[in-house]
Amino acid sequence: MAGNREEAPDYGRGVVIMDDWPGYDLSLFTYPQHYYGDLEYVLIPHGIIVDRIERLAKDIMKDIGYCDIMVLCVLKGGYKFCADLVEHLKNISRNSDRCVSMKVDFIRLKSYRNDQSMDEMQIIGGDDLSTLAGKNVLIVEDVVGTGRTMKALLSSIEKYKPNMIKVASLLVKRTPRSDGFRPDYAGFEIPNLFVVGYALDYNEYFRDLNHICVINEHGKEKYRV
Repeated sequence: MAGNREEAPDYGRGVVIMDDWPGYDLSLFTYPQHYYGDLEYVLIPHGIIVDRIERLAKDIMKDIGYCDIMVLCVLKGGYKFCADLVEHLKNISRNSDRCVSMKVDFIRLKSYRNDQSMDEMQIIGGDDLSTLAGKNVLIVEDVVGTGRTMKALLSSIEKYKPNMIKVASLLVKRTPRSDGFRPDYAGFEIPNLFVVGYALDYNEYFRDLNHICVINEHGKEKYRV
């Protein structure tokens, strides 16, 4: 189902940012003054993020057709991506000859207690997953890294036999710990960097930063808990 590149149209790896990409100098952009000195560089400017999400919405509509969609947003980092993506999907629907019904629900995933990995992933919030039976489900995630958490979520949802499951992730990290999972729709493929901004956080900071940036060591130490 989700993530199977042989069964779904291939939308590639998204916008691929190479390991040697130097990023953009911070002085070229505006960002909250309280983060001055905490960031290394801008990896993806806000305008590029928004434009890319608009294209993802077109790809999703073209792929799944004009059917009713149940959007499952993974909090907290996915909320801005989900909001912008759903808005673009609604705009496409409004400008077509057939209206698409979209419902949005929110879940949080917990696979760690303190710093210890738990045997089972906990799904927090959202309606009973049994309500997804027979539905066309679009999971919206901020970052896919190793892929293990997303695979566990998919396994939980598939038990209830939805009609379809697709995964859209704003970012996919190239990490040696990846198990090979890839989302159906990827915004950007990035190096194995710790990034913040556009709702991605470091200990709950930087969610109010519009651009996706690389945090520096000073920032990590400043907001360490």
